[in-house]
Amino acid sequence: MNQPPTTDEFVKGLWRDNPVFVQVLGMCPALAVSNTAINALAMGLATSFVLLMSGISVSLLRRFIPREARIVCYICIIASFVTVVDYAIAAISLELYRSLGAFIALIVVNCLILGRAEAFASKNTVGRSVLDALGMGVGFTVALLSIGIVREILGSNSLFGIALFPDGFQTWTVMVLPSGGFFAMALWLLVVNRIKERQALKEPAQ
Repeated sequence: MNQPPTTDEFVKGLWRDNPVFVQVLGMCPALAVSNTAINALAMGLATSFVLLMSGISVSLLRRFIPREARIVCYICIIASFVTVVDYAIAAISLELYRSLGAFIALIVVNCLILGRAEAFASKNTVGRSVLDALGMGVGFTVALLSIGIVREILGSNSLFGIALFPDGFQTWTVMVLPSGGFFAMALWLLVVNRIKERQALKEPAQ
């Protein structure tokens, strides 16, 4: 396909095809490391970087990758950029590196990244692949950050490590536990689906 890049490639990942709230992809990091806004933001940015670089690489090499070995090649490309991210986070902040733990390495098997490589980057130009990866990456990061903000405020009485309410505020311990991810995810899915339902009702009227 040699269609020119359009803004729709970017916008779709933010709302219409949001990887977390619509496609429900990448749930492992979305639920596991989003107990604080900082962790959620870091994981979102790391995933976005890998998504962007792997999309560019797959698009550039799509004519040279044998169809029979394409999945193996995609995984090797993704793993290379995950290694870069892994070392970069360890060099920047050991505390953050320990907080994210094994989930950095698990970016390799994130179905969002492999799915975009197979379904889009392997069939489109670099320009379109860049916009698609940026849109999906930003949408994924915003979704993780939304979950992380709710969990940190309710579970730790803070946001990005800064205390918000007086000491008398009763925190919800469950929100910083793994189960808190499911509660926060359910809340945001309720909000997003409600907004989409209202939009669907308005379209026929217009």
